[in-house]
Amino acid sequence: MVQADRERNVDCPNPIPRPMTEKHFILATAGHVDHGKSALVKALTGTDPDRLPEEKARQITIELGFAQLILQGANEQRLHIGIVDVPGHEDFVRNMIAGVGSIDLALFVVAADDGWMPQTEEHLQILTYLGVDRAVIALTKSDLGKIDGVAEQIRNQLRTTTFARSPIIPTSVRTAEGIENLKSALASEFSTMQPQRDVGRPRLFIDRAFVLRGIGTVVTGTLTGGRLHCSESVVIQPHNFDARIRSIQSHGCELENAQPGMRTAISLPDVGIGDGPARIKRGDVITVADPSASLRTNLGSGASPILAVLLEKSHRLKPKDPAARPLKNGTSVNLHHGTSRFPAKIYLLDGDALEPGRQMIAQLQPESPIFAFLGDRFVLRDASEQYTIAGGVVLDPDGDRKGFRDEEKRKLLIARAMASDDVDLCVRSEIGLRGFVAIQSILGKSHFSRVEITEALLRLQRLREIVVHGKIAANTGSWQALRNRATLLIDNALSKNPERIGFDLSQLRAALRDQAGHVFEALIEDMCSDDFVRRESMIARRSHQPALPANLRPAAAKIREALSKKPFDPPARREIESDPNAQRVLRFLIESGEVIEIASDVVLSRENFERMKNAVADFILKNGPATVSELRQALETSRRIMVPFLEHLDRQGVTRRIGDKRVLA
Repeated sequence: MVQADRERNVDCPNPIPRPMTEKHFILATAGHVDHGKSALVKALTGTDPDRLPEEKARQITIELGFAQLILQGANEQRLHIGIVDVPGHEDFVRNMIAGVGSIDLALFVVAADDGWMPQTEEHLQILTYLGVDRAVIALTKSDLGKIDGVAEQIRNQLRTTTFARSPIIPTSVRTAEGIENLKSALASEFSTMQPQRDVGRPRLFIDRAFVLRGIGTVVTGTLTGGRLHCSESVVIQPHNFDARIRSIQSHGCELENAQPGMRTAISLPDVGIGDGPARIKRGDVITVADPSASLRTNLGSGASPILAVLLEKSHRLKPKDPAARPLKNGTSVNLHHGTSRFPAKIYLLDGDALEPGRQMIAQLQPESPIFAFLGDRFVLRDASEQYTIAGGVVLDPDGDRKGFRDEEKRKLLIARAMASDDVDLCVRSEIGLRGFVAIQSILGKSHFSRVEITEALLRLQRLREIVVHGKIAANTGSWQALRNRATLLIDNALSKNPERIGFDLSQLRAALRDQAGHVFEALIEDMCSDDFVRRESMIARRSHQPALPANLRPAAAKIREALSKKPFDPPARREIESDPNAQRVLRFLIESGEVIEIASDVVLSRENFERMKNAVADFILKNGPATVSELRQALETSRRIMVPFLEHLDRQGVTRRIGDKRVLA
């Protein structure tokens, strides 16, 4: 691939002795417009992240810029740091949010001449909403003086935040003062951090998409959750169409695969740019096919129509700030997630409004489906895109409007809100929210690996908090309730019809039609592992012994008499089943094997069936191949009986038809 996305700040470095370990991280700038973010990135890396002519003309960052910084960390670590430079101007906050959604560390920039400014504050709130908890503070333009006073102001502003202990490094790009100190501070921070986890669920949130002559479509983004490989088939969400990766680059270097924490450029030769079928744009997500997708009961694409979330409104909002207005139920907002933005509506669970400094469980209903995971962070801005009004975390990426106010589900969501990174809690609550879940699809849209989920299932099963049957997991109470329901249906049916060998499974399935097919099969498998037995299409307790009730015994005697009067030419079935009681009795005689069902309207007693079969065999042995007419005359029966009887023997493998004659098989 040609240097596709102009994220080149250095060529692939010259060969050097390979360090023991390499780590990949993402750093993003944050801060007020004209505080020197882009100039600082250029001083650190040698790359000017402002690439657009308009950015050069206006001397402000409008779009996201990219660069790479390689530092030597502690213990011979080589740190590959992808830098995302974001706009500071209030008109481009939406672009800023798209750049800081998947970062490891913030480079928070405050200028010595201005100090703390409105966009400094808004960027701080956005970082907090997105769960960024580590930062290095660059005090820029230090050559202008006032360093101590501004540093104290910064400390006061950060006192109640997760950045309270962040190092503050005075810097000047004009004199180069502090640049090396800043590099050392960054290296120190990254050396103590673990790289982003590889949980086997890669997502590349696309922040740029364009076409290069001779290459085709190229997309760039920050990769999280797993690896992507050359020649790999991928899925573009939320539109759910397939594509193939031709090549991968990171900062100008060709790669066989990209790993989490990398700025990544991918060539997708068969995909167009823009909206519409098989087209891609900023905000879309590249991922891999989910093997559990076929087991899901929601949108097959994996995209979510409704999100259950924990909303938070910053306590830092000042009363006169328009962003501090209570967030009311039913409000239209702009939902910023990953690199995308969606118009959405808010539905609060408790109360009519969310005040500053408060949290609340809510549902977000975007105008179009969104590809979100449990634990994802997001930001809300008002409908006019003027103010950042709230943020939060996804508690359930496949929310249910009907069950939102269910008391038990509400408790499960609240529990998730307290510990969305606890795999045992999330597995338990996932099963509680869904009731019955295909094991393969449990937390398929989460930041947990399949190994972590499997181990959690085993722990919960040992603690008897869940049950696992076949490919289904359920909480103990729900499973027992379903089993009790099925047991009651079977017992009631057989108490009314004790002559039946069991309850028809198709009838049971119809009665439990609110459950998915794989849940029903797991239920039958579980029931038949101890108390019940399955006989073809019937199920009954093992202790059940079919027996005719006293009031039906006269009808049984009447049927036996009718079948014995003309052993080889009995009456038609419709004549025998002259009333409902006779139908019940005949079904009992067939199920018990006393009567053989030859065809829909032909039945024979087992004794007479065996006599007829032996007579046919004897005739053919003595006389050779025989026609229907010859056998009918020999057995003194009718064509109505003989034709279906011989077809029955054919199916049993007793006889075989050759032309219009039968031979012994």
